[in-house]
Amino acid sequence: MAKLAILLALAQSALIHGLPARELQRDTHVIEERAITFSSGLEITTSYSLVVSTLQSVSATETPSITGVIPTGLPDPGFTLNPIKTAIEGPSHTLAPIDWTLKPGPTEPLNNVEGNVFVPMATDTPPQQVSRRDDHPVKKINIVDGDVPLHTNKFYANLFLGKQDFPVFTHPYSLTWAKGTGDTWGMSVSHVERAQVAWGEQTPPRYWIAPIGIQHIVMSAKELGTSTVLSTEELTGFSVYANLAPSVHSDPVISFPLVQGMGFVTALYNNARPQLNSGVFFRTLDYIGRLNGITYKYRITLEDNSHWLLYATPVGSLGAPPFTLKDNHLIEGPDAFIGSVQIAKNPAGDPGEQMYDSTAGAFATNATISGTVNGAFGSYTLEWGKSGVQNQTLLMFAIPHQVESFDQASKDALTNIELVTTTKGYAKAVVADKITMVEPELPASIGFAPWVPDKEDGNSGSDNIELTDQMRVMVQNSGAVELGQNFIAQTSLDSMYYSGKGLAKFASIIYTVQTLGKDTELAAAGLVKLKDAFNVFINNTQPLPLVYDTVWKGVVSSGSYGGGDLGMDFGNTLYNDHHFHYGYFVYTAAVVGHLDPSWLDQGSNKAWVNMLVRDFANPSADDPYFPFQRSFDWFMCHSWAKGLFDSGDGKDQESTSEDTFATYALKMWGKTIGDAYMEGRANLQLACQKRSLRNYFLLEADNQVQPSQFLPNKVTGILFENKVDHTTYFGANPEYIQGIHMIPLNPSSAYTRSRKFVQEEWDTYFSHGRADKAVAGWKGILYANQILIDPFAALEFFSDPNFDMSLLDGGASRTFYLAYAAAMAGGESGAAGGKADDAPVQTQYVEYNGTEGEEEEPGPDDDWEWESDDDETSYDESTASDDEQEGGEDIDTATDTDIDDEADKEVDSDDEYEWVYERRKR
Repeated sequence: MAKLAILLALAQSALIHGLPARELQRDTHVIEERAITFSSGLEITTSYSLVVSTLQSVSATETPSITGVIPTGLPDPGFTLNPIKTAIEGPSHTLAPIDWTLKPGPTEPLNNVEGNVFVPMATDTPPQQVSRRDDHPVKKINIVDGDVPLHTNKFYANLFLGKQDFPVFTHPYSLTWAKGTGDTWGMSVSHVERAQVAWGEQTPPRYWIAPIGIQHIVMSAKELGTSTVLSTEELTGFSVYANLAPSVHSDPVISFPLVQGMGFVTALYNNARPQLNSGVFFRTLDYIGRLNGITYKYRITLEDNSHWLLYATPVGSLGAPPFTLKDNHLIEGPDAFIGSVQIAKNPAGDPGEQMYDSTAGAFATNATISGTVNGAFGSYTLEWGKSGVQNQTLLMFAIPHQVESFDQASKDALTNIELVTTTKGYAKAVVADKITMVEPELPASIGFAPWVPDKEDGNSGSDNIELTDQMRVMVQNSGAVELGQNFIAQTSLDSMYYSGKGLAKFASIIYTVQTLGKDTELAAAGLVKLKDAFNVFINNTQPLPLVYDTVWKGVVSSGSYGGGDLGMDFGNTLYNDHHFHYGYFVYTAAVVGHLDPSWLDQGSNKAWVNMLVRDFANPSADDPYFPFQRSFDWFMCHSWAKGLFDSGDGKDQESTSEDTFATYALKMWGKTIGDAYMEGRANLQLACQKRSLRNYFLLEADNQVQPSQFLPNKVTGILFENKVDHTTYFGANPEYIQGIHMIPLNPSSAYTRSRKFVQEEWDTYFSHGRADKAVAGWKGILYANQILIDPFAALEFFSDPNFDMSLLDGGASRTFYLAYAAAMAGGESGAAGGKADDAPVQTQYVEYNGTEGEEEEPGPDDDWEWESDDDETSYDESTASDDEQEGGEDIDTATDTDIDDEADKEVDSDDEYEWVYERRKR
């Protein structure tokens, strides 16, 4: 065999001369990149002839380690701030309309997407008002990639954070740098069965946790020892290379291409002696023979009775590479081995082994995504880069939401191999170089307005902006009061999260007043205030300005620089929660741009918002300033909130509803700026998020993915890569745990949170008055969520004239809740009809002159109007007769009595709505 039918490419696989960054200050030229390539033209220098062809076995003389470590606590640091902040701060007035008729932009879906929706949106430098900093609090540890955008929230981040010894999860396997544990310095491979997980003692259990630290098989080399250095390179949205070098000044001897869903764990050896170690202990090693002309196969049995396969594909040698079972801890290969060694766990007997055999020698190195959208139909494809034996098809694992949405070709590629993952159910092996998922019911019809599903599952529906006259007046009155609040006090804060929520609240009120309340002058007055508040951030003059981080490349809060608290603003500086924080700003901008399209072309408004989008949802890997899809994981179809913090349980996410809201914001921003690709991409993303949430996070009674004993919890609480914990970082009250998956209520909520799920959750935790036990903003959140299943009951709660405003979250408004409930109820007044009589409502207005805090009460000559619900008649002083304006006796409904003194006082947070619904006495 003079020529080998193989190409093993370690393309751009870098060699490292470096220690962790904190130790590199002595030498700025320590890390170098030198690519090495193994090719079919490599000269044959070795011939193997001493392979052991008989079964090798050893007896265990000590107890294997099969239990691992159960990390029951939450990761440190834990961010314990309550996401709910009281809305009202200080006195409030109602806001006066202004003489401006808004002319909103179109609301129809753009529907002109051609080809792949993953196209660059922009590649320009961030706006100049955002300064640059090169002193990020977290330094890069042995990342070989040069001055390029780096992924901060992907599955492999533990490899370059902290001590580099926490696991990474490719699903179904997890890998950990052993770093001396078990007297080995290689990469430990583990697969945990469902029977091994630890459960909370409660019923239902509060958590399940997969043990970490079990060393099923460690892929190492004799050359590795106490001076071993771990480096990473080619950080992408789906993959990374992990390299192990014997010392700081040595070339790597092993490189691991780590790809989500990889079917084999592949180690690429460069002139090293392979060693396989096991803490579970080897029982047998059996050489089987040669496959595909180049790959050689062994079977391994461990002391836990699990069956593994080993495939060695040499380069530059002839014959079977000999692997010898030295003892129950060690299998050793040949000296100076060049080539690949692959291992895989086989749960499927002979049929499974045949599938592994047919794909051995090939391995995935990366993945790319493409997607298409046509109206309400969409699909996306994950295609893997391949190396090794090129004429072999890859074996990869797909997780439940992917399998559920496979196209026919992908279904045909399914095998009988199935391995459980830690938190995503059972993964199924496919023999394919790509898989395609189909989403046939995209939320293309969802816009800014309340969206009413056509059926129980919420896959299709239509918006509703028509309210009864009575509800419209109620929305107008509520909007006038809430828009009279101090915008700056609620939005210019030392937190991008709380500030964004406040801005989005006011944006939703203004849209509601304009579109459902039909009061464009009042909406226009509110829009002036909102623009002023938003300009604080566009001008970057908020208390903690944003900076562009040139180390990892992203836009972050300046709060944690200079030795500041790393947990400031939920860890924003370290890339925590960017989709949560920035999603609120993107939604706000979408509303502003929709109501006043001219705003989009003013100054750097559009560029500033696009900067935020590129930071957390950049659609292209070609952007020199931001990585591809920092937050969203297109393999999992949900985001990861954790940024540059190492964690033994891997990445995690708490608030699924803020995750989907961020996607909804992208959709509406795309619609507003006329970017059909962004709108289509967000529609596709919302559809696969809905599917992912239903499988993994929002647990209906008939869920077939997550463990049945956990389903009564209804939500996962915090879903990590290694465990699920029905709690939150800020407390364990039921309204916290369930409610964090409810906020903020928005038109896409009825799509992503099915009526069936919401009803089951309500019946489990909040029915029969139990929702009333919640306090502060959480109570309002629960009743807002009730709109999705019983809008009439929720409408009764929010339309109470004595409604307590302290029950609203700082990111929520009574105005929007009233309109949303009424729209979901079909536009009928329902319960609200019993709360408001037919008397017209007199509202005190104050003018807004463009500067927050400078408000002026109206004079006797200023216009005012009232509406009566029974005859749909409105009174406007500017069009009334002179006699009517003078309060003639013929007008006995509104103007023949003096205005109560009560109407002249300021409104505080405890009594403002009681006053606003006060009726004129006849």
